[in-house]
Order: sequence, then C-alpha cells, then structure tokens
Amino acid sequence: MLRNAISIACRYGLPGMRARPLHTATTNFFENDMQTQKVERLEKTINQVMLLGRVGADPEKRGTEQHPVVTFSMATHTNYRKGEDLIQQTDWHRIAVFKPYLRETVYRYLTKGQRVLVQGRLGYLERRDPENNSIVMKSATIVADDVVFFNKGEGSSY
Repeated sequence: MLRNAISIACRYGLPGMRARPLHTATTNFFENDMQTQKVERLEKTINQVMLLGRVGADPEKRGTEQHPVVTFSMATHTNYRKGEDLIQQTDWHRIAVFKPYLRETVYRYLTKGQRVLVQGRLGYLERRDPENNSIVMKSATIVADDVVFFNKGEGSSY
C-alpha cells in the first residue's frame, strides 16, 4: 500500500516525492560516539512522540553549565479487560528538556502528580564501560520540544 502511495505521488509530482533512489557516499565517520553518514541528498524521516500523562517526580536540574538539562519522569496508562477484571498497566518515560526557555519553566512550575502533555522526539543514551569502551546500557529518552501544563483545580478529575 505504501509502495502504491509513493508511486502515485511520484507520478503526479507531489511535493517531496521523487522517483530517483537515494544515493549515499561510502564514507562513514564517528563524532561523539554517534554514527554519521554523508549523503548526497537528504531523505525525510519522522521521529515524533506525543505523551499525555502524569509527572512522576518533581523535575531535576542535571548536566553542566555549558549543557544544562532538566529531567523528569512521566507515567502513562494502558487500560484493558482480562476476563471480568479491568486492568491498568503503567508505563514510565524519562523526559529531558534542553530548550532554555522551556527548561526553566518546567523546572519552576511542573510538580509531581500534575497532568502534562509532552511533544518531542525519541533519543537514545549509551553508557559505556570506561575500561574496554563496550556498551553497558542503552536507554530511550523523550527529548521534549514542547510541554503543555494542565491546571490543577480543586476537585478536578482531569
């Protein structure tokens, strides 16, 4: 189905769709433990995450003065039935905020238990063993581009 959509888009000249294949250069190089590949032409990709849930703990400041970051945990729920029982499964997410204006706002005003909407992208952190430079742990983090606060009203069930 996707192949048909792409061929139709190429046939009718829709923006961003081209019939030519993507050609890549053969040179790979590494910068700061991230694999980067030189390409002749860029291809559109999407890395987008949107979460609606509750803050697990008050935000914390981390990083250095040159590269500060505010992090917090967030819970989302999946509800389903198992026989007669209604089950709620909780998933925990690590959120990192790098944007200066957003970072300070999140640190000052976001509190544990508050309902929040986070829009951003998925990023991966690798922790390496200093002795042999092997990967010890790899974890996913949501890098927030926008955080929407919901007001805490008395008696509200948002």
